[in-house]
Amino acid sequence: MTENTGSEIALEARNLVKRYGSVEALRGASFTARQGEVVALIGDNGAGKSTMVKCLSGAEIPDSGEILLDGKPVHIDSPTAARELGIETVYQDLAVAPDLDPAANLFLGRELKRKGILGALGMLDKRAMRQRSIEEFARLGVQLQDTDVSIGSLSGGQRQSVAVARSVVWASKVVFMDEPTAALGVVQRERVLDVIKKVRDTGVAVVLISHNMPEVLSVADRVEVMRLGRRVARFVAKDASLEDLVGAMTGALSQEDAA
Repeated sequence: MTENTGSEIALEARNLVKRYGSVEALRGASFTARQGEVVALIGDNGAGKSTMVKCLSGAEIPDSGEILLDGKPVHIDSPTAARELGIETVYQDLAVAPDLDPAANLFLGRELKRKGILGALGMLDKRAMRQRSIEEFARLGVQLQDTDVSIGSLSGGQRQSVAVARSVVWASKVVFMDEPTAALGVVQRERVLDVIKKVRDTGVAVVLISHNMPEVLSVADRVEVMRLGRRVARFVAKDASLEDLVGAMTGALSQEDAA
C-alpha cells in the first residue's frame, strides 16, 4: 500500500463515528482527498461510503471524529455550510431543472442580477450568465449540441456533464461525484470521464464514488476502500489491480489502515 504525498491534503476525515440507533455505520472511519487528484471511494453496500460522503458534504453530522479542510478543523452541519467551504456534490439523480437551459442550470440558486434598479427589481442578467456558462463549458471540455434548448432535451451524457460542470464552477476545494456515469453509454461515459479529468487538472480534489472497478482504475489517481464502517486499504491506482480492489472490499486482502 503506497500513499501519494505529492500534493496537499484538501479534505480529511479522522476517526468518524456515525450511529443510526443500534447500527454503527461508521466505526472510526478515516478518509483523505488531495488537491488536484481523483480519489475513488469504494466499498460494498453497507461498507459506510455513503455515510462518509454524507458527513463530509453536510447531509449528516458525525457523532464523533474530526473533519479538516486545508489542515484546519471544520464543522459541516449542512449542505449549505459545505458549499460555503467550497465543497460541492454531484448526486446520481443529477438534481437538474429539465425545463431550463444549460446556462440557467449552471447558475441555479446563484443567479446573476442585472445592475442598478433592474437588479433590485429581481431581473436576471441572462446575457452574463450565458456568456459565463459558454466560457466554463469550454474550459471543462463540455460539448453541447445546443446551449439554447432545455436540458431535458439533451443526451444523458450531456446532462451529466452539465451537472458536473455546475458543481465544479462553484467548488473551490472538493467535488463529490456519486456514480457519475451510471446508466450512460460507452461514448457518453468517456466524455464524462474526460470532464472529470479536466476538473482534477484545475486543482480541485475530485472524490469519485463508483461500483465500476475498471472505470475506477482508469480515471482515479488513488483509491480508498471501506469495509464494515472503516477505511481498510489505500492504493495508488496505477499500481493496483482489479483483484486488489475486490480483495480489500471483501476482506480477502488485509491492509488494515491504522491512520
